[in-house]
Amino acid sequence: MTSNAAAAVAEPPPAMEVPRRRPGGGGGSPLWRYILLRFLLIFPTVLILVTLVFFLIRMTGDPITAALGGRLPADQLAQRIHEAGYDRPIFVQYLEYLGQIVRFDFGTTITDKQPVVQVIATYGLATFELVMYSLVVAFAVGIPLGLVAAALRDRWPDAILRVSAILFYATPVFFAGLVAKLVFSVWLGWLPVSGRANVRTEIALGRKGGTGIYLIDAIASGNPAYIGDVLSHAILPALTLGLLTAGIFLRLVRTNVIGTYNMPYIDAARSRGVRERRLVRTHAYKPALIPIITVIGLQIALMLGGAVLTETTFEWKGLGFQLAAYLSSRDFVAVQGIVAMIAIIVALTNFAVDVIAAFIDPRVRY
Repeated sequence: MTSNAAAAVAEPPPAMEVPRRRPGGGGGSPLWRYILLRFLLIFPTVLILVTLVFFLIRMTGDPITAALGGRLPADQLAQRIHEAGYDRPIFVQYLEYLGQIVRFDFGTTITDKQPVVQVIATYGLATFELVMYSLVVAFAVGIPLGLVAAALRDRWPDAILRVSAILFYATPVFFAGLVAKLVFSVWLGWLPVSGRANVRTEIALGRKGGTGIYLIDAIASGNPAYIGDVLSHAILPALTLGLLTAGIFLRLVRTNVIGTYNMPYIDAARSRGVRERRLVRTHAYKPALIPIITVIGLQIALMLGGAVLTETTFEWKGLGFQLAAYLSSRDFVAVQGIVAMIAIIVALTNFAVDVIAAFIDPRVRY
């Protein structure tokens, strides 16, 4: 064996060095790639929803005939259809509608001749206010009761709370609203029957020209009577819509807190003599909130759907109330525009929630 061969046997070849990816290089960090991916998914999501709404509405015929058919002579009806462009091929109408949405133009209502964007701007803040109230109720009821159910698992309070969560979620919103009105407004007379505020408060807040969110405007006015009136009108709608989501939060918190009990760090804390109440409050509480954050986007969509029934039941003049009115008058241009806007809001909300969840829990983005 030659000396070169012997050296080759004695000294193994150096290991191939694997190049390391520098932070920020090679396409960016997983977090920013995840955020970019979630942002790009907004566009196909909105496109699919808008497309479904457009073609489902067109299955009933053109919107002019649906809204005004039988009210106008045939020649005037045909003229209105032609002026609106509804006698063109359906695919041409679809492409034009997509172009309008890109320009943030959702059309003009047939019944009252208002731009749909103006309708959304006028009534959307009322729906936003109702959803915020309902989220406060959902968090204030669902999370503490979920912790109680987890701490007392497999005992009678846990069984009662689980049944209550099912009832919260399964009870139709309109039925819960009617029962609440009957009990607290008609029988007991504690709370107003309907509306966002009484007439005097609405006139006063409207005269001062505020934000359109009554609670903020009432606080800005500095009049305690206005604040109390706005809050008293909000209690029943907020409870009716909020308890629907509170049942979901209750079961999520209970399930995740119980699952966290089996983690090694909980056993270590328990072995050090940490009390069970502190284990729930300090060690198991925060990890249990992560799933709630990830489903908030879906619950916002659920609340926006439930707002139609809640606002109609309590005559809360928001976007859901107007949507129901346009549906009854068969103004499908308004319905199409409002539903498309709700789809955009839900998609953006889901994106924001996904980003927040990715910052809180690194496992989300892998």
